Amino acid sequence: MKKIKINSTIKEVNSDNLHDLRLELGISDDTITIYKGFATDENLKLNDNDSVIFIKKGQIPKNECLKEMMAARNSPEINDALNGAKIGIAGLGGLGSSVAIALARVGVSYLKLVDFDTVDPSNLNRQQYFIDDIGKYKTQALADIIAKINPFVNVEIETIKLDENNVNSVFNSCDIVAECFDNPHAKAMLINNLKNKIIVAASGMAGYGRSDEIKTIKMAKNLYICGDLKSAASIGNGLMAPRVGICAMHQANQILDILIKRVENNG
Repeated sequence: MKKIKINSTIKEVNSDNLHDLRLELGISDDTITIYKGFATDENLKLNDNDSVIFIKKGQIPKNECLKEMMAARNSPEINDALNGAKIGIAGLGGLGSSVAIALARVGVSYLKLVDFDTVDPSNLNRQQYFIDDIGKYKTQALADIIAKINPFVNVEIETIKLDENNVNSVFNSCDIVAECFDNPHAKAMLINNLKNKIIVAASGMAGYGRSDEIKTIKMAKNLYICGDLKSAASIGNGLMAPRVGICAMHQANQILDILIKRVENNG
């Protein structure tokens, strides 16, 4: 007998592999097997305390199964890093909306979303909003989108314009802040005034092509900058989804790297 976690419930089974388990439980052919977070048709060997979820195609799983499946995509060490993470996002345009969604998808436990603006039609070429979000505050629109992607993320919003007088109090609870403004003065304000936080900033992602020019550079002990550091937006060389997205994923990836290394170093 083996103890296997099946659809979030521990059961004792006789099966030694996934195919036999399907037969033992009478699982129908229109059901997908999710083993340790991965969909598979392989006849894999079962071990005690393995996690298996069976879901009919097109069916939304129960919350406890969904949470288990999402967590199973990562190693225990990565989940430890994500569960303790408190990330602030300063600015929710093309960069910020993309960084927030990427971090939500991997399972960061807490995001603080900060912006003062509303969604307008000119945002839709690169920002992660929809036509029916036009007119909504970006904070609320993005929080609603994240809830549809990963309802287990604790999202806090603050609809406010950041300045040197409030930036530290707004991000007081955060360990890492993603600087995602499109205004160079706002970028400088945050970097120069935010204290005792790791900042992952962005500079240079306008236009198209030249994907390999976007890089992540450690500029100081607590400051990383992603981008090519030169291509500013201008008429004829505007911000477009592909390069903005590449830069945003550099920011999200750097934040994950910091979180995971922190857990490894403390372990």
